[in-house]
Amino acid sequence: MQTTFTLAQLADPNIAEADKILRACVHCGFCTATCPTYVLLGDELDSPRGRIYLIKQMFEQDRDATEVEARHLDRCLSCLACMTTCPSGVHYMHLVDQAREHVEKTYVRPASDRWMRRLLATIVPNPTLFRLALAGASLAKLVGAQHWLPRRLRAMVGLAQFPAAPRPTDRPGLFPAQGQRRGRVAILAGCAQPVLRPEINEAAMRLLNRLGIEVVVAEGAGCCGSLTHHMGLEDAALASAKANIAAWHREIEAGGLDAILVTTSGCGTTIKDYGYLFRSDPVWRERAQAVSERALDITEYLAKLGLPPMAAPQNLRLAYHAACSLQHGQKVTEAPKQLLREAGFTVLTVPEGHLCCGSAGTYNMLQPELSQRLRDRKAANIKSLAPDLVATGNIGCMQQLEDAVGVPILHTVELLDWAHGGPKSERFS
Repeated sequence: MQTTFTLAQLADPNIAEADKILRACVHCGFCTATCPTYVLLGDELDSPRGRIYLIKQMFEQDRDATEVEARHLDRCLSCLACMTTCPSGVHYMHLVDQAREHVEKTYVRPASDRWMRRLLATIVPNPTLFRLALAGASLAKLVGAQHWLPRRLRAMVGLAQFPAAPRPTDRPGLFPAQGQRRGRVAILAGCAQPVLRPEINEAAMRLLNRLGIEVVVAEGAGCCGSLTHHMGLEDAALASAKANIAAWHREIEAGGLDAILVTTSGCGTTIKDYGYLFRSDPVWRERAQAVSERALDITEYLAKLGLPPMAAPQNLRLAYHAACSLQHGQKVTEAPKQLLREAGFTVLTVPEGHLCCGSAGTYNMLQPELSQRLRDRKAANIKSLAPDLVATGNIGCMQQLEDAVGVPILHTVELLDWAHGGPKSERFS
C-alpha cells in the first residue's frame, strides 16, 4: 500500500511504525473472509482492509478521529484472525491499537459511551471493585431490577454471576514444588479471572507443583493492561504493565524464573507484547523484553515440560474451542489439543473454529448485539458436535459461552489437572 506521510510526520516513531505496517498491505482482501464483523455485516469498513484505509487516511491527514473511525474501530474485536490469514504479514494488532489510542485522545464520545467505558476500565481491572460490582449486579439480576437499568448495563448484569471468594492462590506467595524441584515459574493472578473462576489458577498450580515446579505469585503483579490497552487508554495500560514488569523482574533477580505463565490467553497476548510496547522507553525496554521472552501460555509450558502417564483415562468427547487470543494472537494451536488427547480425551474440532465467539474483553458489553450474534453462531457450531464438555484457554470465552452451549465449559488446565490426579471440577458432574 502506498503512503504519503511527510518527513516531519515520519520523524514520529509511532507514525514511522504505522507507515511500515501500512506499506505491507497489498489490498488482497484475504482478511475479509475471516473477519467476524465483515462476515456478519458485509461492510468493507467493518473488515480489516477497510479499517486500514480509515486509519491510513486519519494518520496521513494528521487529523482528529471522527464518529466514523470510532464506530468502525469499536466494532473490531481484536480477534486477529486477519493476521493469521494475511499472506503479507501485516501487523494489524499494532496498527489498530495505535489508532484506538488516537481515537481516545482526539474524539469526544457521547456522554453515555464515555461513562460506560470509564466504568469498565475502572472496575474490571480491580478485583476488589469487580467483586463488589458483580455482587451488586447478581442481586439486581435476582430481584429483576436490571430492567430499570440503562441498556448497556442490562447487558452487563445479564452476564453477572456471584463472585467467588478470594483464595490463597490469588494472593502473593510461594507455592513449593512436591518432591525434587524441576523449575521455578511465576503465574499471573490477573484481575477478572480470580473473581470469576479462581479454580483455574488453582488447578494450574496443583498440576505444576505435582510436576516439581515451584510457583510464585509475585507481590505487586495484577492486571496485565490488555483491557485498557484495547480501549485506547494507553496511560492506564502502561501503568498496569509497569507494575507487572517491576514485580516479575524482582523475582527474576531474586530467584530466577524459567517462565512467566498465563492461564488467560487474552492476557498472554498482551504480556508477550510488553517488549514492543516499551520498545522506545530507555528505562523499561530491557526489563519489558525480559518479561516478554519468559511469557508462556500454560499449555506451552506443560508441552515443553512433558506430562507423566495420566492417573486414569477419561473417555469423554471434548469440543476444543480455540480462543482467538491463543490461536491468532499467540499462534498456539496444537499444544492444548495434543495435551488433551494424551490425557485420554477425544478432542473434536469445532466448525468455523477461526471465528470469534464475541467475548473479546469488554466487547460483549460495549457491542452486545454483535457479540450475541457471534456467541449464538459459535454455540451452534459447538452443539453440532454433541460433545460431553467444552475446553478452552480464556476466561472471556468461558463466560461468553457458559450458558449457550448446553454442556460444561472448562479451562484446558482444569481438565489436565483432573486427568493427571487432581480433583474433578464441580462444574462437571
